[in-house]
Amino acid sequence: MILYSTNHQSDDVSLEEAVFRGLPPDNGLYMPHVIPTLPASFFEKIDTLSISEIAFEVSKALLGDDIPEEDIKTIVERAIDFDAPLVALEKDTYVLELFHGPSMAFKDFGARFMASLMSYFLQKSQKDIHILVATSGDTGGAVAQGFYKTPGIKVTILYPTGKVSDIQEKQLTTLGENVTALEVDGTFDDCQALVKAAFLDKELSSKINLASANSINISRLIPQSFYYFNAYAQLKKAGNTKPVVFCVPSGNFGNLSAGLIAQKMGLPVKMFVAATNVNNIVPKYLSSGNYEPKPSQETISNAMDVGNPSNFIRMRLLAGDAHEEVVKHIAGDFSDDTATRAAMKDVYERTQYVMCPHTAVAYLGLKSYTDTLSEEVAGVLLSTAHYAKFLDVVEETLGTSVAIPERLSALLSKEKVAIPMTKEFSNFKEYLLSL
Repeated sequence: MILYSTNHQSDDVSLEEAVFRGLPPDNGLYMPHVIPTLPASFFEKIDTLSISEIAFEVSKALLGDDIPEEDIKTIVERAIDFDAPLVALEKDTYVLELFHGPSMAFKDFGARFMASLMSYFLQKSQKDIHILVATSGDTGGAVAQGFYKTPGIKVTILYPTGKVSDIQEKQLTTLGENVTALEVDGTFDDCQALVKAAFLDKELSSKINLASANSINISRLIPQSFYYFNAYAQLKKAGNTKPVVFCVPSGNFGNLSAGLIAQKMGLPVKMFVAATNVNNIVPKYLSSGNYEPKPSQETISNAMDVGNPSNFIRMRLLAGDAHEEVVKHIAGDFSDDTATRAAMKDVYERTQYVMCPHTAVAYLGLKSYTDTLSEEVAGVLLSTAHYAKFLDVVEETLGTSVAIPERLSALLSKEKVAIPMTKEFSNFKEYLLSL
């Protein structure tokens, strides 16, 4: 796999270099020159394959020029050892549950695959690296779990103070070992700006082998494509022949970009719906053609509180670049907290299904789009995190207590360990150089 920078001011690189660099020197994002199309035979048999078997076939097509087949199999089997079931919610409406991994969020797919891939390359090169990751909620927990005690890798996670749930914060701050949490006095955008600035700082890059585990890293997007194929496989196995619509609750837009990669590889998708909260920069772009980033606003769907999505350029390029092409593949919708809470309560009262706020935003986005169609479709909304990670909001909204998985409840009694950090890059740089 040969990758280029979206800013076109840096040299092309190999997969290994892209994985460890994270960001190109010109501050673009890495994108593959070629995305292969999977053969028709793969889709003919896809309903007979497990998610790990699907992941292997997709990885082999993308990475086969860089990594031997047997090593790809090992990487996949180490990373994708949990399922992503498709649950029927209503007629022609399905929830793709992506929270059955260790941190109970969809980002387990990307973080575990990335850790496995990095370990493979590090064993060959005998290098050490320091991973920096900004999180608005679930990324940090998934990265912490994915890289915990991985030889040769230090992890520093930056999160905005007061803007992640209690359980999310405990997932970031209670592991220790090679994982350190920095509690930043600012927003997620401030955390993300610190990480980007660190990668572009020549003094830091000359003294520390920095790598990123945010969705800006291409190795995060590759495994996130797996569950789109797996959802299609489950629909096919159930006898569905209707066109498929995916609704993706979106913050940094890595998840939707991964879906577009799957579509480019041949997955039949009628439409993607980009569903956001009031941080609706992309839905506004889709309706107007104007992309206007702005400071993020705090909402109950906090993992989507992003005012300048890093993956917007990837999403746009994968969907055809020009606005008139992009809207052929992606529709947009957004919901405020009042509508989100109403959807959570309505679905629970009618079906007893408990949704986290992000899942509710996706539910509303899917309904908003499918209600405009004259044809029947199979609507799949992505549930990106277990509802218990947002316990206060869920129980307050539903007016009842809900069950908490033991692996999450056990976190609440653990002591938080986090280092306070300002949003000034000079302070962050001083901290990194002192390690």
